[in-house]
Amino acid sequence: MESPGPETVVAKVAVRSSVIESIKGWSSLSGVRIRKDELRQKITMPEYLRLAIKDAIASKDIDAGKPHYELISTGHDKPPQVAPESPLIVFINSKSGGRYGPELMARLQDLMGEEQVIDLLSVKPHEFIQYGLGCLEKLASIGDGCAKETRERLRIVVAGGDGTVGWVLGCLGELHKAGRDPVPPTAIVPLGTGNDLSRSFGWGGSFPFNWKAAIKKTLDKSIRAPTSRLDSWNLVISMPNGTDLDAPYSLKRTEEVVLDQDLKVDGPLPEKVSCYQGVFYNYFSIGMDAQVAYGFHHLRNEKPYLAQGPISNKIIYSSYSCKQGWFFTPCIADPSLRGLNNILRLHVKRLNSTTWEPIAIPSSVRSIVALNLHSYASGRNPWGNLKPDYLQKKGFVEAKADDGLLEVFGFKHGWHASFVMADLISAKHIAQASEIRFELRGGAWKEAFMQMDGEPWKQLMNNEFSTFLDIKRVPFQSVMIKG
Repeated sequence: MESPGPETVVAKVAVRSSVIESIKGWSSLSGVRIRKDELRQKITMPEYLRLAIKDAIASKDIDAGKPHYELISTGHDKPPQVAPESPLIVFINSKSGGRYGPELMARLQDLMGEEQVIDLLSVKPHEFIQYGLGCLEKLASIGDGCAKETRERLRIVVAGGDGTVGWVLGCLGELHKAGRDPVPPTAIVPLGTGNDLSRSFGWGGSFPFNWKAAIKKTLDKSIRAPTSRLDSWNLVISMPNGTDLDAPYSLKRTEEVVLDQDLKVDGPLPEKVSCYQGVFYNYFSIGMDAQVAYGFHHLRNEKPYLAQGPISNKIIYSSYSCKQGWFFTPCIADPSLRGLNNILRLHVKRLNSTTWEPIAIPSSVRSIVALNLHSYASGRNPWGNLKPDYLQKKGFVEAKADDGLLEVFGFKHGWHASFVMADLISAKHIAQASEIRFELRGGAWKEAFMQMDGEPWKQLMNNEFSTFLDIKRVPFQSVMIKG
């Protein structure tokens, strides 16, 4: 009887970890009792503010909430309105979490004002920020002390996966750009598949079995827990005009971006370029892992019945990776033929350095990942917990989510990646960088695969001109609540 291969190990580990985490979430509540009425009092806004926010969003007019304030502010016999201790806004996709989505949304609405639970199918985060928060700020500017304190004390909870959390964080970051501080800190209810952002900040890797009791604990922790910081990274793709890009949601077409002139470019530059821009919080990768993600993404779209939840997603993903050349190419051909060094040049700026440094890519590496968090691919840590002597020897520092650095590492092939994901070995350490430039040039390869926080795409390459990918840290750090 054959022993199970590494790909089988990955699938079993994924299922086992999800089940264990759900059981832990259940057992951790033993002996904990949170009174519903006390929690509601702490997090629920006065009715007039809830209605003002609702009307402002519906009419897309921050002044639409004024009549509610005027109604409660006229007359000397009316008691002053008091801001809650820690008002919450919850963003949720009512279709998330499998069959639990609608029930979870109803439960959240029962624990606070219905208007404080924002269904992302109806209201987008930027709409709430522009009109909902804009309404609070407008009322505060005309003398509403309750609205002012509510705005200052506000905290956000996102019930969703990493993509949804990143979407909300990106919109919240616009507040800082516009000078509308403070930016509310964010907590997470994990409803996605990987949930690496949730894991990194202590909110767990899966939706617990006992969610009806757990959600009260989550909301209570959201208003009491301390905060920490999270780096985010801006990716700019500059490619020859005319190159096709079926961009994922996370990438938007933008105006032409001037390349960093401190780094000389070999060969000619095209007269016209197409540019795309996006932000990631966890990772960016190029190579075979992105190719697997791209194939799985399209398989799930074509046959949605195959993926009905986080556990089934992980099993199918692990099985699908076996068919993409990860495991068998090294056995039948020279793996260097598919090494990224054939199409890719890498330059980085190290910590506290303004100088670009070329980094050699090992010929065996078929996937390169630039990682921001400790958690990757449902809680794995491929960078590893490196010893002080090794860090000093390599010129690295301890990896953190707010250190202004990305950890750049590589996978050689499927067997290597499987052992890394099983925590048996570390990935191939390549660099730590405060800025990164990837330069891709076509040839024998006509296309490359990339992904950013789980959103994959296919990048066509040009034989005559290079495609450039520049990664820089976003100056503003997101504020996260620690679970």
